[in-house]
Amino acid sequence: MTVRLREAMGTLPSYVPGRTVPGAIKLASNETPLPPLPHVLERIAQAATGVNRYPDSFSLELTEALAHRYGVEPARVVVGCGSVSLCHQLASATAQPGDEVLYGWRAFETYPIVTAIAGADPVAVPLRDHVHDLAAMAGHVTEKTRLTFVCNPNNPTGTVVHRDELARFLDAVPDDVVVVLDEAYHEFVTDAGVPDGLTLLDEHPNVIVLRTFSKAYGLAGLRVGYGIAGNPELPAALRQTQTPFAVTTIAQQAALASLEPEAESQLIARVKDIVIERDRVQAELIAAGYDVPPTQANFVWVPLGEDTVEWAAGCEQRKVIVRPFAGFGARVTIGTPEENDRFLAAARALGPSR
Repeated sequence: MTVRLREAMGTLPSYVPGRTVPGAIKLASNETPLPPLPHVLERIAQAATGVNRYPDSFSLELTEALAHRYGVEPARVVVGCGSVSLCHQLASATAQPGDEVLYGWRAFETYPIVTAIAGADPVAVPLRDHVHDLAAMAGHVTEKTRLTFVCNPNNPTGTVVHRDELARFLDAVPDDVVVVLDEAYHEFVTDAGVPDGLTLLDEHPNVIVLRTFSKAYGLAGLRVGYGIAGNPELPAALRQTQTPFAVTTIAQQAALASLEPEAESQLIARVKDIVIERDRVQAELIAAGYDVPPTQANFVWVPLGEDTVEWAAGCEQRKVIVRPFAGFGARVTIGTPEENDRFLAAARALGPSR
């Protein structure tokens, strides 16, 4: 006998995490190469003494701190088990069978997964020159559209959409359609033309901005992210759909410590170093003959088409693990200068064409 599962399980896409291979450099998961800041580690150790108690299910102290930081009402803030969990909750709260979820493709691979779990129909609009084609996406909005994702900078391409084109897109989307601005890599943006999604919320109350402590803050292993919405309705719905006690006390305290003033200057310095390395890696790949689009994240995108899997295997043979997307390209996280040099040596040895 076999158990009865939903028919959707037969075609549900799986999330593929970056692989860890003993003895190899892992540049596959967009993690920062540095540990949390020292005072954050101290707070983690302190919080660990209380793990016999359940955490605050709604992360109220962290919610208040984020609201204060960004000058919004706490009711417009929601904390989740990483921003990816908030993506799942958004799909659950907004879409059901017969509805549509709209996103660019290729983008963050969780979007089709959360769509399928909700039972909604995916509408994936191809990127144009590795960038979200927002005009085409706007043309795919129908009466069935309930949710749309715009990943900016985009994962896995690192490309961005600018203020004017994003504003036109938001103006074209009906007010009752939820627009998610997924800004997981916001801290690495140096292009002044890329808008801070939070500045768009007052004019577009159907928008929610997602961010995370996983990337720039170095807390990927603790799973804590947050959303800030144009009005309190969306955070309230997300609190309804969250798993109780999903964000641990340790994660909440680490995030709170990361927001304190003493962390700010150190964080800025770390991000600046990663950006310098990002620009160096991109420039050296281009010099080696690779067609690498501009990136505003902590990774670079190497579009290799059908050669992607073989190229990634060649990197692995040279003890460098990258993240291949078969038929599209490989995403390579920026690591330490030494790790980046190892990757660049592998990329030069392999060459841009197989």
